[in-house]
This record gives sequence, structure tokens and C-alpha cells, in this order.
Amino acid sequence: MQLTPDNQIFWQYGFVKINATMIFTWLLMAILAIGARLITFRLSTGLRRSRWQNVLEIIVLTVEKQIAEIGVVEPRRFVGFLGTLFLFVALASLGTVVPGYRPPTGSLSTTAALALCVFVAAPAYGIRKNGLLGYLRTYMEPSVLMLPFNIIGEISRTLALAVRLFGNMMSGEMIIAILLTITPYIFPIVMTLFGLLTGMVQAYIFSVLATVYIAAATSNRNSRHQPAAQQ
Repeated sequence: MQLTPDNQIFWQYGFVKINATMIFTWLLMAILAIGARLITFRLSTGLRRSRWQNVLEIIVLTVEKQIAEIGVVEPRRFVGFLGTLFLFVALASLGTVVPGYRPPTGSLSTTAALALCVFVAAPAYGIRKNGLLGYLRTYMEPSVLMLPFNIIGEISRTLALAVRLFGNMMSGEMIIAILLTITPYIFPIVMTLFGLLTGMVQAYIFSVLATVYIAAATSNRNSRHQPAAQQ
């Protein structure tokens, strides 16, 4: 049994390999890109809107509300990035119902790439909001002695994001594969549905954690001192 889709090689020439992780990652990216184009092809900016557009707007507003409740100011700016993360992880899990499909999130390289996206996006948004010096100053709060610990915390949470998603997705896939071998009838179907639910939960958790990190990076740390100064 292959533990990760990295071990399933479709084509190889020398050291160049095309494995299942690459194939299914690009497939998911194509589905998301084409789906987004088809869904937004005939959006209206006027008062007359289709029912489909009204449903989409309700979904977007709900996502914005979720992001705002976590503590992100101006949540609309982050809907595209956070929504894409959620859709990619969720779609990767939903695809497990297709025979022969291997979720790319079962590979540490994919989850590490997603975590690196968050690792880069959080300071980028923070610098855009508070400026370079304002963002770097947060690493020295509440004192300069906390600088190395804050840097280590930034790196460790990125590793935690990658390993958590990888471990949960790979373990779920392994359990389903084992049960299909032992009892290839009713019980694996139930476990497959349970795996889909678990995958959706993991997509939600990953997106929420990314939102928390962005909220921490974009928050104005000095805002809590302003009311006292004004008084």
C-alpha cells in the first residue's frame, strides 16, 4: 500500500518524475479555475440579479462574517485567499469518492506548500496594513527579549499547519484503504462518508487557523493604548 500519492509515479525520465500529487494538484487547480470562470461569467452589477448570483452573494457575505468574527478588519480583502485555501482542501477531500483518485493533501509536499502560502501571506498583509517597521515591531512585543521566541513561534506554527493537515488526511486515507481490503462492502462506504466529513472539517480548521494568523499579523497592536492616550 502506498502511503502518499508521491509514491505513485505516472512518468519518469531520469530524476524528473510526474507523480500522483502533481497530477491531482493541477487537476484541482484547473477545476477551481474553470469553475470560478463559469460561475462568474455573467454576474450583474445592477439591481436585477439571478437567483444563482444571489446565492453566491449570500455565501460570500457569510464567509466575510466568519472572517470578521475571528478578528480580521476589512474581511473582504482576504476572502479570495482564505476562500481558495478552503475550496482547495475541501475539493481534495471530496474527490476521494472517485475511484483511482489520491488526494494531494495526503502528501507532505502539498500541505507544506499550503502552509508556506499562509507563512508568506500573513506578514505580507501585516506589512501592507501597518508598514514594514510597524509589523517588525510586533516581534519585539512585549520586550526585545521575545524576538527569538516570536520568530521560532512563526516558524513552528507553519510546520504545525503542514504536519496537522498531512497527518489527518493521510491517516484517513490509510484507514479507508485497510477497511476496503478487509471488508470491501458496506462498512467502507460508511467510513468513506466519515472521511469526507473529516476532510471538510480539516478544510475549515486550516482556513480558520490561516485567518487567525492573518488577523494577528494585520491587527494594530498599538490600538489598545489609544483610548488611554486620548483621555
